[in-house]
Amino acid sequence: MTSIAFTPQPILDLSRATHTRAVVRTHALRKTYRVGSVEARALRGVDLTIHPGEFTAIAGPSGSGKSTLLHLIGGLDRPTGGEVWFEERRIDTLSRTQLAELRLHRIGFVFQAYNLIPVLSALENAAFVLELRGVARREREERARRALHELGLDGFERRRPNQLSGGQQQRVAVVRALAAEPSIILADEPTANLDGKAGIALIEVMRRLNEEHGTTFVFSTHDPRLLERVTRTVMLEDGRVVDDDGA
Repeated sequence: MTSIAFTPQPILDLSRATHTRAVVRTHALRKTYRVGSVEARALRGVDLTIHPGEFTAIAGPSGSGKSTLLHLIGGLDRPTGGEVWFEERRIDTLSRTQLAELRLHRIGFVFQAYNLIPVLSALENAAFVLELRGVARREREERARRALHELGLDGFERRRPNQLSGGQQQRVAVVRALAAEPSIILADEPTANLDGKAGIALIEVMRRLNEEHGTTFVFSTHDPRLLERVTRTVMLEDGRVVDDDGA
C-alpha cells in the first residue's frame, strides 16, 4: 500500500509562508447521515480555502455543520460527495492507513474533551504523538518541554491530567498538537468546557502562537470570546456557507 512521504520541520519554527498555496481546500463538500430511514444533510456543498497562517473560526448555530466540516477537513470522516484537498493532495480518496499517516504527520487536533491519557503526565501526553512517530525519547521530551514552556506550563510537566485544571489540560492538548509540527491545528469547540478566565487565556495563547510563529488554526466555535479574536469567520447555516469575511 502506498504511503505518504513527509519532511519534518523544527519545533515551533512555523514561520509564515511566503507563498499562497492552500493548506486546505474543499469543493462542493457534502455529508449526509442516515439513521434508519431518516436522512440528515449535515453539509450541502461547501467550498472553503484555508491558507497558511490563518486564524479562522467556523461558526454557526448548533447543527449547522461546524464539527462535521472540521472532521472532514482533518480526515476523521469521509464526505458523501465533493472533494477535500490538503496541501494540494486530494485526501477524501485516501485509504484509512494513508489518512492515519497524514493525521500523524501533518494535522494537529484539539478537542473540547481534551482527550488526554489519564495515566500519562503532562510531558508524556505532550510527547505522545512524537512517540508514535518513533522519535527518540530524549528528543521528544526536549521538544515537548519547550512547547510546554511556550504555553506557560513550566513546573507542571510531571502532573497527570487529574492534577491539572481544565484550562491547563486544554493547554497540554494544544502542546500535544503543536509539538507534532503540524501544517494546521484543528480545534473543535476548544473553549466549550472552560470558564471565562481560562477560555480567554487559552484563546490568547493560541492567538500569540498564530502571530509569532504563523501557526495555522481553524476552530469550530460559537464562543463570542473566540469570535472576537479570530481574523476570519466562516458562518455556516443548515450546512451551507452563508458568510465568509475572508473570501
